[in-house]
Amino acid sequence: MMMARRTMRRMVGATAWPWARATRSLSLSGINDNRIIMSPPLVTLDLPEIWTPPDSHDCNPLPQRNCSNLQTGTVIDGKSIAEEIRSGIDKEVRRMKESIGKVPGLAVILVGERRDSQTYVRNKIKACEEVGIKSIVTEFADGCTEDEVLNALSNYNQDSSINGILVQLPLPQHLDEGKILDAVSLEKDVDGFHPLNIGNLAMRGREPLFIPCTPKGCIELLIRSGVEIMGKNAVVIGRSNIVGLPTSLLLQRHHATVSIVHALTKNPEQITSEADIVIAAAGVANLVRGSWLKPGAVVLDVGTCPVDVSVDPSCEYGYRLMGDVCYEEAMSLASVITPVPGGVGPMTVAMLLSNTLDSAKQAYGFT
Repeated sequence: MMMARRTMRRMVGATAWPWARATRSLSLSGINDNRIIMSPPLVTLDLPEIWTPPDSHDCNPLPQRNCSNLQTGTVIDGKSIAEEIRSGIDKEVRRMKESIGKVPGLAVILVGERRDSQTYVRNKIKACEEVGIKSIVTEFADGCTEDEVLNALSNYNQDSSINGILVQLPLPQHLDEGKILDAVSLEKDVDGFHPLNIGNLAMRGREPLFIPCTPKGCIELLIRSGVEIMGKNAVVIGRSNIVGLPTSLLLQRHHATVSIVHALTKNPEQITSEADIVIAAAGVANLVRGSWLKPGAVVLDVGTCPVDVSVDPSCEYGYRLMGDVCYEEAMSLASVITPVPGGVGPMTVAMLLSNTLDSAKQAYGFT
């Protein structure tokens, strides 16, 4: 027995568990040697999520190999489904206004001058106007202080006419994103990023007040498209706090068997090729090629990657939006697929409106 223990110690220090050596290198500096538990604080294990982009953004339809299963996938029209949902929200907002004289209110905080963030916020505000939701935007310069943002959040938390608060991400690096998101009132966390909302999403028997908008939109697309989730093998590519993590949790709540592929995953192509449902949210244009997919897979592409095509005169803004999935190749294999743009994106905005409406109903006791 003693020899077995010595052998195991040697294996841990050598080649048995590579993560043990990585854990030591990441965490032992500055930690008391008198500790009882060897596991380090989890934040010391966090590594940057840096994907290796494909050699080329070019995609081509797969050649018709000797495979009778090759097909043309059914394209999910996310824009059309989102419009249907928004129509229902519009009717509910009008019913609320006629019944109690109130409408939902959404406050948005935008920090910095990122063009993509400005576009996203502009689209959300426009969507609010179209369904009768009151909206207000507070903008800060890149160099604003954390206290300025926190003070704005505090004011919105106390404003009874505001039912939802959204902090547009990402924030400048000098701001503590976790601290700022934690400051959003749980009852107004319509983005669903509050730790208590994520925790309740993760735990069976618990119901979060709000589910993060993009994951919620993905599940809604699957359900409305008649895709069975229970018992299916699902792979989520990417593990961000905004999309990848909550999507994997939500799929588990719907009884899928879930694997997460991230930038440090070995053999991501092999793992993904065994999935019945693939949700790609890595933010790397054309990362997922046809070889990553099995025939008949359901593919939801969350990625929106602006790719410079300034030499192409047909692109008005000098760039083209691409997804994480090589669409032309995937179409030959997938049974169901979402395009970029026009797939998951419109659903994310629709779910934000839905969460804001639900928050107002809770606040005003309106049924």
